[in-house]
Amino acid sequence: MDVKIAVLGAGAWGTAMAKVIAEQKSEHNSREVLIWSFETAVRDDINQNKRNSRYLPGVDLPDNIKATSDIEEAAEGKQYIIYALPSMFLMDTLKKTLSVKSIRDGQSIISVITKGFLPTENGPRLILETMEDYLPGLYRQSLVYISGPSHAEEVSCGKITGLIAASENAKNSIRFRDLLKSPRLMVYSSLDVRGVQVSAAAKNVIAIAFGMLDAMKTMGKADMFGDGTESLLLAAGLNEIQTLGNALGATHQETFTSISGIGDLDVTCRSVHGRNRRFGREIIEKNILKPYKNIDDILANIGEIGYLPEGVAAAKYIKILAEKHKLKMPVSVGLCKLLNREIEPMDFCKNLLADWDM
Repeated sequence: MDVKIAVLGAGAWGTAMAKVIAEQKSEHNSREVLIWSFETAVRDDINQNKRNSRYLPGVDLPDNIKATSDIEEAAEGKQYIIYALPSMFLMDTLKKTLSVKSIRDGQSIISVITKGFLPTENGPRLILETMEDYLPGLYRQSLVYISGPSHAEEVSCGKITGLIAASENAKNSIRFRDLLKSPRLMVYSSLDVRGVQVSAAAKNVIAIAFGMLDAMKTMGKADMFGDGTESLLLAAGLNEIQTLGNALGATHQETFTSISGIGDLDVTCRSVHGRNRRFGREIIEKNILKPYKNIDDILANIGEIGYLPEGVAAAKYIKILAEKHKLKMPVSVGLCKLLNREIEPMDFCKNLLADWDM
């Protein structure tokens, strides 16, 4: 039986997911994976060279992966659809797929690997609940959110990794778990879609702060920072993630002590592959914030940076949510003030943990 899968987004993570799925075929279960790429050069590279040299260099892709720049062709008639766009492009892409018959009829099972919050008229909201407002009613409480301590560079090369497939629809969670799992990719089901989403978004903010601290430590700019300081920051960060998650309706406290919580936070902060950690380091090493007036200016010119640190937008939205719910989140709110050019990097780092209570 042919299983048809669409991955909407040809970035590193979308391509890595497509590769993992395509590789798990058997004589009884062949898989056809179609990647939608906005960029025609990336599309042609995938089709002609079986590579995504721009976003996932050095990785060969299976023959049963193809690419298209036609969004309706990508989504139509697929049993599984994975939205793999950066948060700022997600809703525009979703709206382009609403006319697809198999989505309109609720025939496709939909998952999302995008991290972050989405701006709405009612303030920042979680990704799945925002998508549900636009999708047919059949999808309410049936979308699957996939997250965990992972990097595309490692997953695509077969490094052992764990992910969470979270959905209020247990059957859909299991379906995506079975679609994704491989001998080197362990996938676990969860019902806590809110807790997993908050963990995935908020950890990027902590990772920017961690990168700044790490740069100051390694460059010798502040002799007060050490390995213990970084562990203290991780603990403070996890506390803030859990605080926000509970305020936004997390249902299982073990979410925050599992791979979707502390696991994802740890790898995002410590891995050399982490874009948010890199951005934090470059705030110190390269004074990367100098050209920008405030956080909105950074977001408006994010293409100039050369990579996408999702934690910048998340910091803005977390500050709004913290104020709305009257939450004490000094690390995340302080980072937003830093990105908004209200405080200097050295002052932020020195006062990073001063207001944190265990």
